[in-house]
Amino acid sequence: MNLKDSPVTQHCFHGQRFYLKRDDLLHGHFNGNKARKFYSLLTEPAPKVTRLIGWGSAQANSLTALAALACVKGWKLTFYVDHKPHWLDKKPIGNYRTALELGAEIISLTELLGKEAPHPQDYIEATHGQDPECLIVPEGGRSTIAKPGIDLLAAEILDWARLNNEGKPLKVALPSGTGTTALFLAQTLQPNGIEVLTCPCVGGKEYLKTQFRQLGQFDHTPTILELDYKHHFGKLYPADYEIWTELQQQTHIEFDLLYDPMMWQCLLEWQSHHPDHTLLYIHQGGLLGNESMVARYERDLGARVLGC
Repeated sequence: MNLKDSPVTQHCFHGQRFYLKRDDLLHGHFNGNKARKFYSLLTEPAPKVTRLIGWGSAQANSLTALAALACVKGWKLTFYVDHKPHWLDKKPIGNYRTALELGAEIISLTELLGKEAPHPQDYIEATHGQDPECLIVPEGGRSTIAKPGIDLLAAEILDWARLNNEGKPLKVALPSGTGTTALFLAQTLQPNGIEVLTCPCVGGKEYLKTQFRQLGQFDHTPTILELDYKHHFGKLYPADYEIWTELQQQTHIEFDLLYDPMMWQCLLEWQSHHPDHTLLYIHQGGLLGNESMVARYERDLGARVLGC
């Protein structure tokens, strides 16, 4: 597993040139920002650990990444979800299907304990918190365990920037869920004169700042871009599907349908006011999730969105 030195390619979108850091190419199942976040778990020895414990949604990108990590390390993965659709076990798709194929045990607490089931994090702490053979990974990798892998990514970006100096300010852009990747990148890149741009895909600007603070006190934080309307995480927006389709048509590269469309809408607006810069966009993987997202668009918005 070569989890460093992902290639950088050059593209044009809406008439604007940009560079793309292809972290989606790191590995088939262990790629993108989750590969960076879980890099230290892959490389550091943990002789007592036999089981990974995680939680999140049934289509979380972290689910597949943790399942792949467990396979490589010879561990079991138990992944807790609050709930999952009943049809998903009959017709597994996306990250859920791939994680099952990799041997993950995926447990719905609602099915296990009923409607009054505790939050997965509380249940995990009570059930597995004192077990030395279990390694508990916070949802989405929002933890300082992510820093070594993200520091490696930052070093790669700095090396690339030194060799590709165009005499313009370099901006590094990526969307945020927990904001972990963007925050740790900012710690290294912004003291070197490289601004990190992000957008809050889960919650708003203040929620993202709260996520930053929960990771610790830091001198540098990313620049947060926002849309001029409320964008609810996981909700289907025709504009998201449209810009996702345009990205594929103009770059010939598939992007994530859940996070990237919002970031690119923010970027297009930002670029209109900041024309003199070099943009490096970080592809964070997540392509397995597109299978379930596209199915939702087809089912819920149909011809109005897809032109069928």
